Amino acid sequence: MTTKTSVGPLAGIKVLELGTLIAGPFCSRMLAEFGADVIKIESPDGGDPIRQWRVLKDGTSLWWSVQSRNKKSVTLNMKDPRGQDIARQLALEADIIIENYRPGVLEKWNLGYEDLKQHNPATIMVRLSGYGQTGPMKDLPGFGAIGESMGGMRYVSGHPDRPPVRIGISIGDSVAALHGVIGAMMALRHRDTTGGRWNGKTGTDCIAGQGQMVDVALYEAVFNMMESLVPEYDHAGVVRERTGGALPGIVPSNTYTTGDGENIVIAGNGDAIFKRLMLAIGRQDMADDPQLARNDGRVPRTAEIDGAIQQWCATQTIDQALAVLKAADVPVGKIYSVRDMMSDPQFLARRMFEQHAFADGTPIKLPAITPKLSVTPGETKWLGPQLGEHNTEVLRALGYDDEQIAQLARDRVI
Repeated sequence: MTTKTSVGPLAGIKVLELGTLIAGPFCSRMLAEFGADVIKIESPDGGDPIRQWRVLKDGTSLWWSVQSRNKKSVTLNMKDPRGQDIARQLALEADIIIENYRPGVLEKWNLGYEDLKQHNPATIMVRLSGYGQTGPMKDLPGFGAIGESMGGMRYVSGHPDRPPVRIGISIGDSVAALHGVIGAMMALRHRDTTGGRWNGKTGTDCIAGQGQMVDVALYEAVFNMMESLVPEYDHAGVVRERTGGALPGIVPSNTYTTGDGENIVIAGNGDAIFKRLMLAIGRQDMADDPQLARNDGRVPRTAEIDGAIQQWCATQTIDQALAVLKAADVPVGKIYSVRDMMSDPQFLARRMFEQHAFADGTPIKLPAITPKLSVTPGETKWLGPQLGEHNTEVLRALGYDDEQIAQLARDRVI
């Protein structure tokens, strides 16, 4: 496995990850991709469960190679006071701590935010949980699926005549993770403008910046994405419902089926775009209809407009439809599978795939890092680490000698 050493925008920032599965690890993954030094704490007994999720290679998830790239894996038995002490040392040295346990777990391990900030006032702790650190539901287990449901996303997903459906990825966890990254960056900015990093370990005089806790609830992160849901209900009594592939109140924007059985998304909802769309599909009458010139006039005639577009699509192959509508400057797109992505000229031109290799030399492609920064882009330095791969390196940096490390291993502390 090749390790790269270029510097990212977060170089020098130390991150401690205390979490498993998706929300916490995805949050720290993005920081690691842009240069932060991320130490991931795992249980010696198998590590993060995501190591065994979905498609495996030699017993380890292919997902792991992405979700934990650029991280250092340290195993600690957090039920052992010695494991808790090592985690505490790492936490006090970290700029950012990311955790996604149930509220109260870190406090049992003497790693709670209030305790740590007494010793390091610059502590930034990102806490991701199902329902947040307060409220009557805070102690309940809250997975991404529950956050998606409570936050409103599941209610509006699917067709009106069928039960709600899930989006095909763990979107609730991922949205929460992105909120965690944003919160961490804002907290880091505030810390640096109020003094900077804590230097208490060196004993030097300094003014430590003000740290803070970033409290991310999965259901609230999802809720934050729900657009006009609240004011529409509060002011007009409108409850947004499931609408299948359509975008209600913004016409036309829907999924249509071409003559060769493919699905195509057409977004002709801008006023000028609508006219170009109608001309492209041979509906001069609708292009010239004054009632349809504005969105508020088109909404009452949604079924008629969608019917006209579907009728035209049924006469075209998907390639023909794409060519006609792109030539007319109408936003249109095929619904991509990963097979489509891997050969698409736009994905390839933007270098959205990275070629790497496992330790045994087997090649593997990963998604490239986004967003793309022009001066300090992110980089994959190494794939997800072996369980406990960095135990010795990290413990030596804390002052443990080889015999002490060996004893911790014999005692199953690491």
